[in-house]
Amino acid sequence: MSTSSTGRNKRHSPYVTEEYLVQFHRTAAGVAWRWRTELALVLATAAALWWLALQITLFWAGIVLAALAALLVALPWTRRFITRRFWCLLSRHRIQRVCYETRLHTRAGRIPLVLWIRPTKVGERAHLMLRAGTCAKDFSDHGAEIAAACYAREARVAASTKWSHLITIDIARRDPLAAKETVPSHLVALRTHRQPPQQAA
Repeated sequence: MSTSSTGRNKRHSPYVTEEYLVQFHRTAAGVAWRWRTELALVLATAAALWWLALQITLFWAGIVLAALAALLVALPWTRRFITRRFWCLLSRHRIQRVCYETRLHTRAGRIPLVLWIRPTKVGERAHLMLRAGTCAKDFSDHGAEIAAACYAREARVAASTKWSHLITIDIARRDPLAAKETVPSHLVALRTHRQPPQQAA
């Protein structure tokens, strides 16, 4: 086969777009897209520090930002918000990682797209769009691996009732019905105290 025919077949291949997308995923732009939330937070902090440094000195700007961060961590509602968002970010990265490790991707190497992830009362709920070549059963069979990757107790996978390429992963980290404190019973000690002594035969 000549070189021209090989190039022509490659141009007309339906998988050329997939190859370009996989290459983009491995570039610096693809890495920046996966870490977009963290980069936005770093840029926002740097911009706030720069603006405060123009208004006051750099030393006091650092003091102000440190005091603000301490206040956000000290308040219960903001601390819960930050903690839940942190676990959402971590779960998104861990889901992407476990898709690579367990080969839950296409032959070209494209992993599912995490459309949205939000906190729940027991953990997080992630909504994924599957690529061609994967299905919900593939993820259901790897529920234990997903739970271990997300540092969770359990991971339940459910397919959409309308679209088969959309799935939901419920990541359970804690049991809200579990008892937080064990109350000892005094009945055992009372029964032992009132039990009559056994007479020797």
